Amino acid sequence: MEIKLVYIDNFLGKAWRKAFSGIDNVYIINEDITKVKSDAIVSPANSFGFMDGSLDYVLSEHFGWHIQEKLQEKIKNSDLGELLVGTSMVLETGNSEIPYLISAPTMRVPMNFNIATSINAYLAMKAILIACKNHDDINSVNIPGLCTGCGRMPYHIAAEQMFLAYEEVVLGKKRDFKEFGDAQRFQIKLNENSLIWHH
Repeated sequence: MEIKLVYIDNFLGKAWRKAFSGIDNVYIINEDITKVKSDAIVSPANSFGFMDGSLDYVLSEHFGWHIQEKLQEKIKNSDLGELLVGTSMVLETGNSEIPYLISAPTMRVPMNFNIATSINAYLAMKAILIACKNHDDINSVNIPGLCTGCGRMPYHIAAEQMFLAYEEVVLGKKRDFKEFGDAQRFQIKLNENSLIWHH
């Protein structure tokens, strides 16, 4: 599977290059994410499928606003009625250059409160990679920064969370916590600010 981490901000690209150093089949690309041909593209939206802000607005304009309607209808018809952080949905875009969209929320509702101290980039990245593995027609995917826009997560923390998710899902390095303290220490490794409550 080809993973394309696509950025505009050079500081995000730098953080990704450090986190994913030496990793095969991960390409870090400075480009408009809608111009990179792949099987799928990621919408790092919210649990209710609103795609009218930030990158999601760009995706809606590119693919057509019907994509938001399709996503929201699919979410409404799901058992939970919302798409939780750490889960994803795959939709067809009707676009031959990028035929699938993966919605993987990085927050429940659009806000920046406490997202920066969360592990949401890790959870969203796991959901994205699992969706790709489980879909026969997705062999390449464009992924933007996760939690780095509205969520204001520092680039180096988001990049490290995304890499740790990649380690688990793609490289098969699943965590094996022997005791609760191990899980707590991994939580802190995921986000050094996770014990801080701030806005």
